[in-house]
Amino acid sequence: MPSIRVLGHAFRAWRRNLRWAKHEPETPYIADLLSGAPVCLHVGASDGRHSYVMTKVAPRARIHAFEPSAFTFEVLKTCLVWHGIADRVTPVHAAVSDRPGQLLLVTPKKTSGRMGRAYAFVAEERPLGAVRPDLQDVGSEIQPTPVVTLDDYCAANDLNKVDFIRMDIEGAELRALKGAEGVIERDLPHVLVEIHPAMLEGRFGACAEDVVDVFRSRGYRMFALNGDRLEERTTVVPDLPWKDYFFIHPSRAARLPDGVFKARMAA
Repeated sequence: MPSIRVLGHAFRAWRRNLRWAKHEPETPYIADLLSGAPVCLHVGASDGRHSYVMTKVAPRARIHAFEPSAFTFEVLKTCLVWHGIADRVTPVHAAVSDRPGQLLLVTPKKTSGRMGRAYAFVAEERPLGAVRPDLQDVGSEIQPTPVVTLDDYCAANDLNKVDFIRMDIEGAELRALKGAEGVIERDLPHVLVEIHPAMLEGRFGACAEDVVDVFRSRGYRMFALNGDRLEERTTVVPDLPWKDYFFIHPSRAARLPDGVFKARMAA
């Protein structure tokens, strides 16, 4: 039985999901990417809000949702049951990186005193000083978390075709993508990834353009919202701490559902 604390967090998340509240502005565009019975990887699943959206726009989707926080993982599992989608979403208690093993999950404590669970990230060692370069904090909570690579996970679970990857993992995106190069090369999945330039540089020794190059070097096209308009880009938007970007491969454009991406890819 989940704890009262887990149930409280899960209830708030469940209610928000039903209202489609607190979703990023890019969320409605997922409907222009998914149809049929796609296999989706939701990396950094949190309370499952994007898994919920995927099941709404593609009811036969099969989703694998990765969440490294032990507490949030319990919230995720509870929300999946309450939404009636536990048969379509497989929760996985793990972080995703370029090699399997174990890392530390660092959750900042905000100046309000609340835990910044949305800002948690993985690290090999406990950070010294400020936890994140883009957030004021008054300390952190540290817990170990198991780590998998997407290539290993897909091989172990006979996922022979991946259609879509949603990734929001606070600066670890390049390492996670390095551990998914086999899947990306094989399937050329549609990808929605939140890129965190400050965290990539400050905590992971990389940069935003390294993430973009994973896709651009394979012929993907890149899109981002500018206000309420989807525009094609070749670089990340400068001077933002984070932003979501879509990556679509031209070889899959003809099989996209009717919508903005299919129209833009044909232009």
